[in-house]
Amino acid sequence: MHLHDDAVQLPNGRQVRAVSFDATSPYGRTEQPDYGLYLDPHWQPPWPHDHLQWPDFGVPDDLGLLHKALTELLDRAGHGELVEMGCLGGHGRTGTALACAAILAGEKADSAVRWVRSSYCSAAIETAAQERFIERFAAFALRS
Repeated sequence: MHLHDDAVQLPNGRQVRAVSFDATSPYGRTEQPDYGLYLDPHWQPPWPHDHLQWPDFGVPDDLGLLHKALTELLDRAGHGELVEMGCLGGHGRTGTALACAAILAGEKADSAVRWVRSSYCSAAIETAAQERFIERFAAFALRS
C-alpha cells in the first residue's frame, strides 16, 4: 500500500491535503496544518482537529454531520488555512470525503468519483456503498 500526503485542489480552487496514517511518523510534516479532519480514531495530532465516526470500508451514519464538517474544512481552506483530512490508508474514507467536498466545491455529483480518482488517486473510493453514499450526499447537499 502506498502512503498519501497530497495537496488536492478542489474545483473551486481551494486546497485540501489528503493524508494516510503513517504509523512510523504520523505527525511528521514539512508544514504543520492549521486544522485536520480525521476519519479514523488513530489520529491524535497535536494541532487543532476534529474526528468523524466512520467505519473502515463503510460510510458515516449522519449526512448532516459530514456536511457540516466538510463545510467548515472548506471555509477554513477558503480563509487561507492549511487543512488536511485523512483516514488510515487514504483511499476509501478519504476518497469518499474528497468526493463529497468536491461536490460542495462545485463538482457535479455524477462525475465526483471520476474526479477524485483522476485528481487524487485511482484507488480512491473502495466500495459500491461508498459510491452510492456520494450520490446520497449530493442530494442532501442540494437540499441544505
